[in-house]
Amino acid sequence: MNERNYLTSLQYLTSTPIVTADWEKSSGEQWTIPVGGGIGKLARFGNQPVDFKLQGFGNVETPDGGPDWSIMLAVKFLFPKG
Repeated sequence: MNERNYLTSLQYLTSTPIVTADWEKSSGEQWTIPVGGGIGKLARFGNQPVDFKLQGFGNVETPDGGPDWSIMLAVKFLFPKG
C-alpha cells in the first residue's frame, strides 16, 4: 500500500471536549462540561494533507441558560517536515 492510498482512507474516533469555567459566577453556575466525541479523517488534496474532525457533545453540566449540546467541526492543514 502506498502512502497516498493509506492517507486517503485513514479514519479515526476522537474526543476533544472544551471544558470552561466562569469564576465570577456563583457556585453551580460556573462550569460547562461536555461529554461526547466524533470521527476524524485524514485526507490529501494533491500533496497537502488535511485533517477533518466532526464531533458532537452533550453538556452534563452547564449554567442556567447555557447550551444543552454543541457541535465542533475542525479542519487542520498539516505541514509535515521532510
